[in-house]
Amino acid sequence: MSDNENTQNESVFSKILRAGRRTYFFDVRATRANDYYLTLTESVKTTNPDGSFFYKKFKIFLYKEDFSKFLEFFKETTQFVIDNKGTEVISANHKSDFKHENKTKKSNKSTDPIDESLKTLNFEDL
Repeated sequence: MSDNENTQNESVFSKILRAGRRTYFFDVRATRANDYYLTLTESVKTTNPDGSFFYKKFKIFLYKEDFSKFLEFFKETTQFVIDNKGTEVISANHKSDFKHENKTKKSNKSTDPIDESLKTLNFEDL
């Protein structure tokens, strides 16, 4: 293997965020031209029916020319979540007394703008 091919796979800088069963890896890697790009990897510990476990990994490659728009969209969408749902985790897995509630607020729109098929979209579907 040449030095260039080896450099392409090596991480130049890394940060790891452990979050329960999920781990997020932020890795800066070098291109063949020795420019940098970012890989974001989500690793989820998953259990097989026999009790053994394995890790599912999902990876996004983010290039410098997309950083500013990505950051802008990331900030906007995370702020939307916080503004509409706050920072408290609302999940059947996190609260033993969690009950699904139908919103009783009246909406200005007569129909839900989010297609039903998108409400169940998972990261694995991408």
